[in-house]
Amino acid sequence: MKRTHWRPLLVLLPFIILIGLFQLAPLVWVIINSLFNDAGHLSLDNYGQVLTSPFYLQAFEHSLLIALSSSVIGLILATIGCASLRHTSKRVRNALLAFANMTSNFVGVPLAFAFIIILGFNGMITLILRHFGWLGGFNLYNTSGLIVIYSYFQIPLAMLLLYPAFDALKKDWQEAAFLLGANHKYYWRRIALPVLTPALLGTFIILIANGLGTYATVYALTSGNYNIVTVRIASLVSGDIFLEPNLAAAISVLLMVILVIITVINQKIIQRSYYVN
Repeated sequence: MKRTHWRPLLVLLPFIILIGLFQLAPLVWVIINSLFNDAGHLSLDNYGQVLTSPFYLQAFEHSLLIALSSSVIGLILATIGCASLRHTSKRVRNALLAFANMTSNFVGVPLAFAFIIILGFNGMITLILRHFGWLGGFNLYNTSGLIVIYSYFQIPLAMLLLYPAFDALKKDWQEAAFLLGANHKYYWRRIALPVLTPALLGTFIILIANGLGTYATVYALTSGNYNIVTVRIASLVSGDIFLEPNLAAAISVLLMVILVIITVINQKIIQRSYYVN
């Protein structure tokens, strides 16, 4: 009996080792190093420097603004897209899901170059819009432009995460609601959305984490000149002039704390939605 009891753990042993080496060990290393100053003494100076510096606080503000905005846009459009896919043929649905899978992985340097060609200062669409006077104050290299780029890969990712959740919506529910006098608005507000709430909130958290952790796209687009958290961390651990890994570790820990707080709030809302339903 004891030997049989330990067999599942032996099967999981390689996975446990990988988790320890590539997730837990770096996490512990970052936390420990964030508590040492430049002189090698235990201190909270790194956290104090981050929390009192307008420059680093601006990086957190920009990262949260872009991540939250692109996550909201991605979640709304993906929800509409998934609801529309339920009314298409299987062939069209599979083709669109395959396209969403491809676009959700088209990130980093190639994505930045693609948007420069399309929406840069001399991009194709930029020149067309400028010719007709429709461009306005849009700039690919500032916050609004980054929100557009982030939304590009947030929308298909949200669709891939949300689409399985729509299988929980039974056609009988909608038909029964219509027979009882409900309209589309009432059905989605009182039946469909409450059922989808856990999936929507879980997807929203993943999108925020994805947005906060994006680095290559922003760096390739702005050459590291736009102030966000991931660029600041990279500049502190690989910069040619200022090399401060302990300060970078403190910024990383604060970023993890933000994600933990958002996740806890998300779990509380999910539990409340289960209770209400």
